[in-house]
Amino acid sequence: MTHSMRSDTYPPYPDGGGRDWRDTASRYALLPLRVFLGVTFIYAGLDKLTDSAFMKDGGAGSIGDTMRAVRDSSAVPALVDLALKNPVGFGYAIALGELAVGIGALVGLLTRLAALGGALISLSLWLTVSWSAEPYYYGNDLPYLMAWIPLILAGASVLSLDAAWRRRRRERAEGLT
Repeated sequence: MTHSMRSDTYPPYPDGGGRDWRDTASRYALLPLRVFLGVTFIYAGLDKLTDSAFMKDGGAGSIGDTMRAVRDSSAVPALVDLALKNPVGFGYAIALGELAVGIGALVGLLTRLAALGGALISLSLWLTVSWSAEPYYYGNDLPYLMAWIPLILAGASVLSLDAAWRRRRRERAEGLT
């Protein structure tokens, strides 16, 4: 039988739980990503909703002109054609989707679902608007797509409404047994 002894001297949690700083870092590792993506998507949604030029079918800076400009260089022109049937409606859908995703990620509400929504928005923008960026890493939508994946997989384990709901359900279940 082999025995091992810890030789590191990392201080335990203040509550006496015996966990070290690496455990804490692991638990909080996705929090900066969640905050960044949440704030960024909220900002992007509000920016679109408050930009009078963006929410128009045509004109400089409009969603309609942007979609027409990227149509032939996109990976999925049919997706752009679909958006061009009602560019203003598509603009509102993207802006409201970004707001919902951003709020969900920021407060940790249905985080995996919010992250999936963020990934789908980023994927659709990558396949349409930033597809022609060369080299590919100049387009910003692909890194956003990749950034959402850890949140899809792990959700929000700390400082989130999801974690509070899990804790409350666990306390109720323990109270029933």
